[in-house]
Amino acid sequence: MDKLIKVVTVMLIIVGSLILTPAGHASHMRTPIDWQQSSETIAYPDLQKTPNLWIKVRLKHNRTYVYSGQKCIYTMYSSAGKLQKDPTSHTTKSVTPTGTYTIHGARGDWVYNPNLKLGANYYVAWNGNYLFHTVVTDPNHHYIKGEAQKLGKKPSSPGCVCLSVPDAKWLAGSVPEGTKVVVTN
Repeated sequence: MDKLIKVVTVMLIIVGSLILTPAGHASHMRTPIDWQQSSETIAYPDLQKTPNLWIKVRLKHNRTYVYSGQKCIYTMYSSAGKLQKDPTSHTTKSVTPTGTYTIHGARGDWVYNPNLKLGANYYVAWNGNYLFHTVVTDPNHHYIKGEAQKLGKKPSSPGCVCLSVPDAKWLAGSVPEGTKVVVTN
């Protein structure tokens, strides 16, 4: 009987993990992570033709998911805001804000923040000055490889959501204005 309980428990864990993995995209994820390549080995979906399009950023998991309704249609490795201690609650949280936002008009090929001395390519805004963009660059447009190697592994940005170069170019060039963006821990 104990053996049967163990077998059933293992099966439930496996089935549960499959249900919780968005659309089984784990099998399409590029490994090892390469900030110079797309996150998945399959073609990008056409976002202009995607019904009920929305984007979910999971800060703790360093992933950004593109959905059509309840179905995940593409998964990207991402790295968002660095972690810092909240002075009020004394909990550690990302400097990237959580909540529900929308993609708005600001987008382009390169953006630079002189205060941070950081730039990025292929950006699209989702909350004021918060953007989806490539891994960061220096003022001379060179990717900062030490930061790029954190993609999909740990937080690295001052608040924006960093993506691989091809993923950022695709998203900035194809996501429609008004697309819902949900950022969660």
